[in-house]
Amino acid sequence: MKKEFLINLLKKYDSGYLAEQFFKQQMLDLLSISDNCFERSCRVGHFTASSWLLNSAGTKALLMHHAKLDRWLQLGGHCDGDADVLKVAIKEAQEESGIISIKPVSEEIFDLDVHLIPTIKQEAPHYHFDIRFLLQQVNSEEPLVLNRESKSLEWFSPNKNTLPTDDISIIRMLEKWNKLMGCEKKS
Repeated sequence: MKKEFLINLLKKYDSGYLAEQFFKQQMLDLLSISDNCFERSCRVGHFTASSWLLNSAGTKALLMHHAKLDRWLQLGGHCDGDADVLKVAIKEAQEESGIISIKPVSEEIFDLDVHLIPTIKQEAPHYHFDIRFLLQQVNSEEPLVLNRESKSLEWFSPNKNTLPTDDISIIRMLEKWNKLMGCEKKS
């Protein structure tokens, strides 16, 4: 996937959330001014790819308790030079969950977020320009496997009250998931 493909994907994305319109413009701006925006060496920030990973029945979403940030987050990570953000989102979900059989529910963007990563060890604060996709586990028999990046992995139901976080971007993805499942009420 080339940079131009991501530009086109972003241009046609419109979720109706005002914050995401702002994030979308920030991402398009970064793509227009930076040749290394998929590399960690881009000091202002760089692209990352994440997923809202559903179980095989589509009834629960997987979140991880991130070890370094000590927060519950969706699965995802750095592009490390790869502009194919869907491929990166799938790879990161596989690596962080231990689940190999993962498919995209859609190849369209599910969510966008730009967030500040604080200073960690010698790494200066920077922004993650996160492209998120809706993915699904194919084989329900595959067990979850922790890796060094997470303290815990847990499946959560589509109810805001069951989430271990009040992060606005996680809640936004939960709302989108509820809407897709036919639960129009905002959680």
